[in-house]
Amino acid sequence: MTHTSMTYAIITTIQPPTAAVEALLSRLRPLGALLIVAGDKKGPARFVAEGAEFLDLDAQLASPFELARLGPVGHYTRKNIAYLEAIRRGAICLYETDDDNAPLPQWAPREETVAAHRIDAGGWVNAYRCFSQGRIWPRGFPLDAVVASNAQMPAMEANAQTVRAPIQQGLANGSPDVDAVWRLVLDAPFDFDDGPSVLLAPGSWCPFNSQSTWWWPDAFPLLYLPSFCSFRMTDIWRSFIAQRCLWELGLGVVFHAAEVVQDRNEHDLMRDFNDEIPGYQRNRELVRVLADTSLLPGVGAVADNLQRCYEALVRHGFFAREELDLLAAWRAGLEIASP
Repeated sequence: MTHTSMTYAIITTIQPPTAAVEALLSRLRPLGALLIVAGDKKGPARFVAEGAEFLDLDAQLASPFELARLGPVGHYTRKNIAYLEAIRRGAICLYETDDDNAPLPQWAPREETVAAHRIDAGGWVNAYRCFSQGRIWPRGFPLDAVVASNAQMPAMEANAQTVRAPIQQGLANGSPDVDAVWRLVLDAPFDFDDGPSVLLAPGSWCPFNSQSTWWWPDAFPLLYLPSFCSFRMTDIWRSFIAQRCLWELGLGVVFHAAEVVQDRNEHDLMRDFNDEIPGYQRNRELVRVLADTSLLPGVGAVADNLQRCYEALVRHGFFAREELDLLAAWRAGLEIASP
């Protein structure tokens, strides 16, 4: 069982504590779980909230993690430093979210072992359709697969099985994580149906995000958010890399019904659209490269497999060569954080 006092929640923000953050803290405090907040060059100099610890840029730069000094500022990937800090403190579960996501009443700490219905379809699976009859798809899902994915529910095993899942994604009501095309064409408040959790077996791809996501130690190396890609792809491309590495453990990602509600921060939808173009154009190619990359089995190979994935994606032009320097600093940080 996960000891909640060793569960750490992670966000990055450029705002004072939002209503959503206060709501999250009200759920974390009784559990003895700490929220670690990564600051940035914009935003508050102080972040005062009971149960939260604020890492401003000075604190990050003074940390033992070289990634804090090499990584870009003014960037969502400052979250990487908060991950490392939580791991250094002995985290056995990391819950990451954003400052505009508030827990729903059913939100509760999760266990790595969970009951889920297995989906073993292979190829692209729209996990959102397991929780809605509506026309919806996750950010990062290939646009040319949307129509087929909305035609019917993904086929899943009738009975739930108990599985170990070191990465689990909870969905968001209100303003779910969808791409700019959905928002520009279909935008409206959206709530998912309740439903049983689903497991995407190895060989099945579905993007997952960083909005309400649970991680356990075997997957901690896969938390790394890349910097040399568009802002709207950093967590999505991470998700594909993480799935590929999980397959070498015989594991997959579990998706849960909505556990948070998002009151979305203001966005420029056309800017989001432009930031998502690399994904619209190349997500299929990216997963083909990952599928063709030779990896090694076993938990001990996870960090090396992460390296192999990034080297392959750099060779194919998805990331600049400098991404490997940041990845090396991330791996060095993991060695410091978990000796």
